[in-house]
Amino acid sequence: MRNLNRLGWAVLFLLCSLSTLRAQDLSPRAYLITPIHSNAVTLSYSFFDGNINFNGALPVSDAKGRYSVPIFGYYHSFNFFGRSANVAAALPYAVGNFHGTTAAVPQHLYRSGLVDSFYRVSVNLKGGSAMPAREFLKWHQTVLLGISLNVIAPTGQYDPTKLINWGANRWAFKPEFGYSQRWGNWILDGYAGAWFFTTNPEYYSHTSSYPGTRSQTQKPMASFETHLSYDFKPGFWISLDGNFWAGGKTSVAGIENPLTKQQNSRLGGTGAIRVAKHQSLKFSYSDSTYVRYGGNYQSVSIGWQYSWLGKPN
Repeated sequence: MRNLNRLGWAVLFLLCSLSTLRAQDLSPRAYLITPIHSNAVTLSYSFFDGNINFNGALPVSDAKGRYSVPIFGYYHSFNFFGRSANVAAALPYAVGNFHGTTAAVPQHLYRSGLVDSFYRVSVNLKGGSAMPAREFLKWHQTVLLGISLNVIAPTGQYDPTKLINWGANRWAFKPEFGYSQRWGNWILDGYAGAWFFTTNPEYYSHTSSYPGTRSQTQKPMASFETHLSYDFKPGFWISLDGNFWAGGKTSVAGIENPLTKQQNSRLGGTGAIRVAKHQSLKFSYSDSTYVRYGGNYQSVSIGWQYSWLGKPN
């Protein structure tokens, strides 16, 4: 019974890992270009609340999670062989409470710590050459095509003797293709990519019940995302957001559980408001529309951004 409880909470953690959260991301206007030497720092706060669907993979009932994720981020654009390109990095910290019942025994867990850091590099392929600010002001978007590579690094809190960690102790990579087209005040975005995961070589190892080491692997996970947004005026816009992801079956010590295959989607909305010359606020809300396996969360977030060209003013 004790091992069953441990296993149930191990899977609960996996559903709340940053890799899963990134698959659920809704990021409108991710492939819009900015003038070269654009910079921005962002402070955001996201709150997640909801249930977890195990799809019969484990005898766990009433599984719930409520956690918050403040994130510090940085963005910089540059000239890459004449094309507009940018890099971004984010460092999250998570605080959360989780509840569930296994074998009629209620369980509760609290965790607080650093989550795995996130990095992204994006390059425009069509429609947006690298431009200084004076040229960018005269430019009008039509069709943009770009590619990006998203990376999650194993820098978060992780202890192989514990089942529940905010870090995943592995790398994750997502190559992605992006499309964006403007018609007047309307912008349509579409992204297609796939997450690839390296092996966690020390999954719940070096303990009294399992003194050796065992690995955990996860199969690739396809990810699709679309957004329709409207500009009221520069710096003021709203967006309708949706995504779908599938795959990601997990294995422990080489034993795969086919019931852990994900096939989920989310729908939400985003709005941005410029509050000063260099500052803006962004608000978003999203909820699960279909969950085959994984977290069925509502999410609310707010972010503050300070942006500048060259050196800060």
